[in-house]
Amino acid sequence: LSERFALLNMSVAATEAPPEIDNLYLDMNGIIHNCTHANDPNLKLTEAEMVVRIFTYLDKLIQIIKPQKLVFMAIDGAPGPARGARRAAVREHRNST
Repeated sequence: LSERFALLNMSVAATEAPPEIDNLYLDMNGIIHNCTHANDPNLKLTEAEMVVRIFTYLDKLIQIIKPQKLVFMAIDGAPGPARGARRAAVREHRNST
């Protein structure tokens, strides 16, 4: 994608105006994960607190990027049982070494 769309990974200094962006496509899985618990098993939030954190983050992104036409948020479900088991096995192996 980076080769086809050169501005996809463009760095913008804090002092310069960002380029005009028509469409903003977001993979919400990472946003939801980081806003609800990240990698901190001790973080306990209510559902309302999680929603507030997610929408606060989205508001910041949209205010910074200022998409002109579209904001597309993609959310998929939980991984299937086989994928979940494979991830658990990898985590267990990583923690045992």
